Amino acid sequence: MQRQIPEGFELAGVHCGIKPDASRLDLTLIRCQRPAVGVGVYTQNLFHAAPVALDRQRTPSDRIAAVVINSGNANACTGPRGMSDAEEMARLAADACGCQPDQVLVMSTGIIGRYLPLERIAAGVQAAAAELSREPRAIEAAARGMMTTDKGPKIASRTIELDDGPVQLLGLAKGAAMIGPRMATMLAVFLCDANLNASDAQATLEGAVNDSFNCISVEGHMSTNDTVLLLASGARGGAPLAGPQLSAVQIGVRELAIELARMIPDDGEGSTHLIEIEVSGCRNRDEAFQIARSVASSALVKTAIAGGDPNWGRIVSAAGYAGVAFDPQHVELFVNGIALFRKGSPLPFDERAVSRAISGQRDTLIQLGFGEGDAVVRFWTSDLTVDYVRFNADYST
Repeated sequence: MQRQIPEGFELAGVHCGIKPDASRLDLTLIRCQRPAVGVGVYTQNLFHAAPVALDRQRTPSDRIAAVVINSGNANACTGPRGMSDAEEMARLAADACGCQPDQVLVMSTGIIGRYLPLERIAAGVQAAAAELSREPRAIEAAARGMMTTDKGPKIASRTIELDDGPVQLLGLAKGAAMIGPRMATMLAVFLCDANLNASDAQATLEGAVNDSFNCISVEGHMSTNDTVLLLASGARGGAPLAGPQLSAVQIGVRELAIELARMIPDDGEGSTHLIEIEVSGCRNRDEAFQIARSVASSALVKTAIAGGDPNWGRIVSAAGYAGVAFDPQHVELFVNGIALFRKGSPLPFDERAVSRAISGQRDTLIQLGFGEGDAVVRFWTSDLTVDYVRFNADYST
């Protein structure tokens, strides 16, 4: 089924010259056909980029009119000029979309520490405004305009059936590295045609991000630019959603966020495996999350998976230094459904069979059970390969 743009939005993606290759789009424009509710969740890095500072000032809001995104330049660690340039990007988009500058949100991604080429961005905004469309083809163009090292666009959509008709959801994301919990070098925008008030939209987004973008890593490096926005146009009409209808949309946004979030470590630079870490039986979610993140961040675990090495000791030791108190005698470990460790002791298993189970498919599932409670967390990461090291050693040169 062909993806649809939710009612109330138009999209475009163009090449404006930030990236030297003219075939790679580098500017995305989203126009709200009517003032929309806009909320955001942002990086926790103290060296946050100028667009992050700008958007934090402007969200939550019930009058967002546009979002402008550039790729190839992060506009991060660029001082007062960086903030001025972000504000100018917003002004350029406002002029092109017929709104006020403070109704525009800005996102940037790319190399840190370089000033934006504003003349190219100005031309790109004008070109994108001329390309704005509700045709499905505009979805991929907009997603490609956000990409840096991504192998391809990251797009997901849902239709939520409510008693009074459908709600359309669309999500666009980018990210392949500099990915660490509490977000990372990733951008995402969710568009929704439901009527949501700002406080419910914020709660919806925060809940979705906690179970998705905050549960992924590639190398644990927290970025300066990560931003997730949710825009709700209200174009389907009706009163602000509440009760079961609101819950249904919140579940839809969460599912969409998890789908997009999984795509990011799956696209990890040089990766050969998407690793899902399921931690269960903890006393609370925070403890489960802390253990899952510790395992996901272990270079030794990641390289073992890259090599198809069933070295389960690396996994349990990473859990053991996570800073969570637990009884090792209650712990059990499975890799791709094969039991390797239980009650503090190794289990007999066929090492070659486990190695084939890892090497023979892209997805690897690590399950750790602790037998001390009901909390469960799922966390996603990628393996660590020689290609990742080569790519990032040469990234800016």
